Amino acid sequence: MVFALVGLVVLALLGAVHRYVWRRFVGDTTAPGSPLRRAGTVAAFVLPLLSIGAMTSGRVGAPFWLQQVLAWPGFLWLACLLYLTLALLVGEVVRPVLLRVLARRDGATPGAGARTVPELATAGPAGESGTGTGTPADVPDGTRPRTEELVPSHSAGASARSEAAGRTVTEPMTESATEPVTESVAEPATEPERERETEPAAGPLAASATAPAATLAPGPSRRLFVSRVVGGAAAAAGLATVGYGTYGVLRGPSVRRITVPLAKLPRAAHGFRIAVVSDIHIGPILGRAHTRRIVDTINATSPDLVAVVGDLVDGSVADLGSAAEPLSALRARHGSFFVTGNHEYFSGAGQWVDHVRELGLHPLENARVEIEGFDLAGVNDIAGETEGQGPDFGRALGDRDRDRAAVLLAHQPVVIHDAVEHGVDLQLSGHTHGGQLWPGNLLAELANPTVAGLERYGDTQLFVSRGAGAWGPPVRVGAPSDITVVELASRQA
Repeated sequence: MVFALVGLVVLALLGAVHRYVWRRFVGDTTAPGSPLRRAGTVAAFVLPLLSIGAMTSGRVGAPFWLQQVLAWPGFLWLACLLYLTLALLVGEVVRPVLLRVLARRDGATPGAGARTVPELATAGPAGESGTGTGTPADVPDGTRPRTEELVPSHSAGASARSEAAGRTVTEPMTESATEPVTESVAEPATEPERERETEPAAGPLAASATAPAATLAPGPSRRLFVSRVVGGAAAAAGLATVGYGTYGVLRGPSVRRITVPLAKLPRAAHGFRIAVVSDIHIGPILGRAHTRRIVDTINATSPDLVAVVGDLVDGSVADLGSAAEPLSALRARHGSFFVTGNHEYFSGAGQWVDHVRELGLHPLENARVEIEGFDLAGVNDIAGETEGQGPDFGRALGDRDRDRAAVLLAHQPVVIHDAVEHGVDLQLSGHTHGGQLWPGNLLAELANPTVAGLERYGDTQLFVSRGAGAWGPPVRVGAPSDITVVELASRQA
């Protein structure tokens, strides 16, 4: 029941995020019914279905070829969805600022022009001005602008002529009145020619009504322009991030080196080098070539011992056995050792333990071996508790000589407190991937005492590897894959 509710919440959240992404990338930037709108809408339905198929196909026993077909587009889309959404959220801050800037730049000059025409064309009545022409009374007649110069339309010219005609018939023939009359009478002779050259308008009110529309017209265009700019920038940033993160995984892990001093380590073991590799995640995406790159990288460091600390695979031996075969080429003076991770228990842990043994690795199932100068112990992952094969610290460490240094291989960092209780000097773990996809590291910190690197808990030091592969999307952002060479240092040296 709980899992069903969680599943419904996840599906609802996934649907809401896809709706938001569709609206910003498709709905706000394309015309209804356009080919781009149709393609974006189809993608908004198909891509989440591919992601669901990629996550569930292995669990339901789908053929491996189908898992491979679904894995690349399905898992990559999850990474794209994350970073496209983050980029769009940043764009929500930029969007209103950009709209305001464009409105200020484009709105000043056209707005002033639109207001000038109705103001001059519809000035006060004749009784208020003293002239009846719509111009201020205190402006001399000789400098007074003609109405047709202010409003170049048929209706404006007709209005001017009607006023002039009215003054000719009714006003006394005084000196102050004859000048406008002479000026007005001269105009009709050229008016028909002007009518042919200009496009007629409906009237002074129409000219006044169209001016505000001209100032409002840029609004929708600005919104469309800003939506496309913000959407394009968000798409570029999100896809570039995913592309770079994918390249980092496919290129292979880099090598890190750290030195860890152990108080109980004898001088003879000073400088002992352990190549720590975790979370290889051989699966439908990362296959044999991925394994080969990791093996070559490890061998190039010439380690004394190789520690594979869990999550080697994401699938069955039948599907991935051949992809794991390059592990047989690992070379180290004291051999290679393996402990299970939680993903082994999703993939048939017993079969994988037997298979890695065939490849030359030494599984440590709640067991311990004596190495030159220290004890090397390994415990099963806590996911094995569901099968009665969980970690047993008493069996792995209970009867050992506490005067000897102890190095523990345990997939998950959360067992550090058991390691402290049993006197472990150094625990080597993985599991977290360092967060893999930023800001996943923030979530990883909530569930793990250490996400990556070396930290101390009492007398026990804990080192957590970011891992050499990737789970789900073959993408890493802010947490590059690595193989770490841990060099043990004796304080007696």
